[in-house]
Amino acid sequence: MLATPAKWLVAFVPLLSPPTQYELLPSANTPAGSPKRRAYSVQRTCHIISVRRRLRTCLIVLSLLVGSAIAAFFYVLSIPLPPLYSRFHEAELGLPQHNALLSAPEGKDGKYLWIANHASKCGWGNAMQELFLNAYLAYRTDRAFVFDNYTWSRGESDYSLYNLKPIPSRIPLTAFMRGPIVGGEFPPGDAAPRSVTPEYFYEVCPNRTIIGSYTVNDALVDPSAEALVQAWADKMAPHRCVEIEQSPPEIFDEHVFADADRLLDVWPHFSQSPIVQNFSWSTLVELAFDNNREVISPASPFDPPLSAEPFSKGLRRYTSIPGLLVLHIRRGDFKGHCYDVLASRSIGYTGFNSFPSLPDHWDLPADISEHQKRALYTEHCFPDIDTIVQRVEDVRASPAGQGLSHVYVMTNGSPSWVSKLKAALQAKHDWAHVASSRDLMLNPEQKYIAQAVDMLVAQRAQVFVGNGVSVLLPFCYFPRFRAVAEIRGETRAAD
Repeated sequence: MLATPAKWLVAFVPLLSPPTQYELLPSANTPAGSPKRRAYSVQRTCHIISVRRRLRTCLIVLSLLVGSAIAAFFYVLSIPLPPLYSRFHEAELGLPQHNALLSAPEGKDGKYLWIANHASKCGWGNAMQELFLNAYLAYRTDRAFVFDNYTWSRGESDYSLYNLKPIPSRIPLTAFMRGPIVGGEFPPGDAAPRSVTPEYFYEVCPNRTIIGSYTVNDALVDPSAEALVQAWADKMAPHRCVEIEQSPPEIFDEHVFADADRLLDVWPHFSQSPIVQNFSWSTLVELAFDNNREVISPASPFDPPLSAEPFSKGLRRYTSIPGLLVLHIRRGDFKGHCYDVLASRSIGYTGFNSFPSLPDHWDLPADISEHQKRALYTEHCFPDIDTIVQRVEDVRASPAGQGLSHVYVMTNGSPSWVSKLKAALQAKHDWAHVASSRDLMLNPEQKYIAQAVDMLVAQRAQVFVGNGVSVLLPFCYFPRFRAVAEIRGETRAAD
């Protein structure tokens, strides 16, 4: 039926179909009122009526399709275009280390690492965990890290469509964060070269060495993160300027981050490096926190704003807010991710969410039915409101939950669903205050980095309850891991 337009038309409009049997036309000898003439006239009339109905249906369907397309077009045009963060781009290009005359380990004699195949078209949590380890690889190999934008699309357009709404194709990392990853100073006594932009890298490295990541990664069998760091250090040693070819796989791919046995061996040194310890959120993120402090958790009039804390303190700036419970509840398209991706592959908590020191662990039994598996993934990955409320009650009854009075829900859930969750929490316990991501007042630039604002709120919680299958979770408890012992066997972490 769909082979050619002509065949479609013939099949749809019977008038054009070649008849297999011909009706005899009335002859001159056939009386006008004979049964044959009357039968022919009735048949022809019904045939015409049927064709007209089909044509009318076609026109109605076509009109609806055209109307919908026009409505969608004008709907997209009516949405304001997002900001492009030009002031952040300009600030990055003007970093003082973009000077070829500087002495080594910077300038024209310095060593550089540009990982051009970094993750794109993924959520901020996925991009952030890869970004940290890429920067750590540069730090371990005494190279200046070349940092790029948070990238949704590498195409020429400044805008992309997501759920029929325009979003920035690229957001400069300095809109999210400060610190050594994005060109900030390393702590005193650390001579590591500062990070630079790709524009400066191409200027100072006209004769760079381009390496495909497969040349190292494919030669190893399920390597750990530390094994990858060592292998890449050896591969890059003879070269001053290294560019990783823009082709898969990523150096640290999703399989490394999903497997605690492969990921956590890098943690002891990584967690204490300036890449982690000297990280801070950007002024844009912290301003959103300060402006919404009364929404998140009403403060004492004597509490100073976060922006008053010295930047040099890094992660230590993010002290706990007494009484604040933060819940990380993913909704929306995460349901499909839980059941269609994680459950089908029997994937449990991600690598950074599998520390032995964390209170919750999940070992998926091997011999369970599909019904039992779905129930487990509902509980751990996509819990309903009753399960969430009961979990909160369990936390309140624990020693860590004493004194909790305010709840903040990090979520992408619909406003109606969030309202139901709030009502259920209040019905179970008389909370002084319950708020969510949906309650934040953000300016246009803050709107597209809202996940970072939520992560900052989580870092300030007295108690944080996260989703163990989410890659966003580890960065919400980084400040709490200040004293880390041996990862294998017993691991201790303290505030």
